[in-house]
Amino acid sequence: MLNLQQIFDVIDDNCDSTSTSYTVVKKTRDINLAVDKFLAMAIQDSGTWQIDDTAHTKDPIILTNLVSGQRDYHFTVDEQSNFILDIYRVMIANSEGVFYDLETVDQQSKDYKSLGFVDGQDIEGKPNKYDKTGNGVFLDPIPDYNYTNGLKMFINREAYQFLTTDTTKVPGFCPLFHEYFALRPSYQYAYRKGLKNTAELRNEMLLMERDISEYFNKRSKDEPTQIITKYRSSR
Repeated sequence: MLNLQQIFDVIDDNCDSTSTSYTVVKKTRDINLAVDKFLAMAIQDSGTWQIDDTAHTKDPIILTNLVSGQRDYHFTVDEQSNFILDIYRVMIANSEGVFYDLETVDQQSKDYKSLGFVDGQDIEGKPNKYDKTGNGVFLDPIPDYNYTNGLKMFINREAYQFLTTDTTKVPGFCPLFHEYFALRPSYQYAYRKGLKNTAELRNEMLLMERDISEYFNKRSKDEPTQIITKYRSSR
């Protein structure tokens, strides 16, 4: 496990750099870019065990009020102002407070036969469908009742972005790969400066990216795997 100061130290060891030649501000910037890259890889390769930065103090679930007569609910950030990357499940509470799942549909598709979203009738009732457009979630039918925190959304969100003063803070991801947050900035600095070990750092970085992808791809070992038999010609 590495904290931010130790990541700085590894970078300086890799690049023979100093706080003058590679400033703390620029190191922190490149470490945050490495955090973004790590998260993108992890999201792509995660199964049903969704990745989230443990530096966040609240779960990746948004609750907001369900408002009678309101179809659209717009979100760009969660309760802690973290940018929302994806919404992958939407539930609402019925008038008794019991949550149920909504069916996801695409209101912009001409193949979508139910015109409740776009026909202008604005029918109210108990919602059973939702559409995601831009930064909004649109319900159909339009809810005909109010319920406090009656709309629940499960999300992916951006990771914590380090500040230069976070020297004792550790990345909120698997400690096995904390070296990556030094490797990627080291490679970027070496490439910019034309250092002799640029190719070596790049190879180390790519090998670790492969290991990261494999780790998250296989992380949910408690889930049953499905073996698919492929047809093979006898000729």
